[in-house]
Amino acid sequence: MEEIELVLDMAKDSMERALKHTQIELSKIRAGRASVQMLDGIQVEYYGVPTPLAQVSSITAPDARTLAIKPFERKIINDIERAIINSNIGLSPANDGELIRLNIPPLTEERRKDLVKKAKGEIEIARVNVRKVRQEANEELKKIQKDGGSEDEVKKAEERVQKMTDSYIAKAEQLMADKEKDIMQV
Repeated sequence: MEEIELVLDMAKDSMERALKHTQIELSKIRAGRASVQMLDGIQVEYYGVPTPLAQVSSITAPDARTLAIKPFERKIINDIERAIINSNIGLSPANDGELIRLNIPPLTEERRKDLVKKAKGEIEIARVNVRKVRQEANEELKKIQKDGGSEDEVKKAEERVQKMTDSYIAKAEQLMADKEKDIMQV
C-alpha cells in the first residue's frame, strides 16, 4: 500500500536525520587533536551582527595540536579572540596581530573518560530519538489499519520498522565505538 510505504519512508528519513545530528554533535567533542569543527558554534560580533567564526575567517589545523585562525579583515582579530575566550571551550588564543593560534593541550585520562561519558550521552539521545520515530511510525500504521488497511500489510510494515530501528541503533553504537576509540587513543 502506498500509505504504508510513505510512513516507512518518513520513518527512515527521520532516523537518518537523528543519526546525522548525532554525528555532528560527536564531531564537536574533541579527542585531543586539533579539529576545525571544535570552533563550530562560536559567534563573532561582526558589524553588530553575531556571525559564525567560519564566515569571518579561515580556520586551519596546521598540525595535530594547533588551530590557526586568519580573519578576513584584520580589524576584527580582537573580536574573534574575545569570542573564543567567551565561548568556554577551554582554549587560550595567542594573537600575533595577523593570526590567532589555539594550542590544543593533550587530554588527561580523567578528561578522556569525561568525554566518553559525554559521547555516550549523545548516543543515548540518538537511541531515544530513533525509538521515538519507531513509535510514531507504528502509531501511523495502526491508524492505517483502523481506516481499513490490511492487517497483514501493517504487521509486515511494523516488522520493517523494527528492523530499521535495530539497524539505526546499531549504527549509533558503531559511532560510539569509533568515537570512544578516537578519544581514548593517546
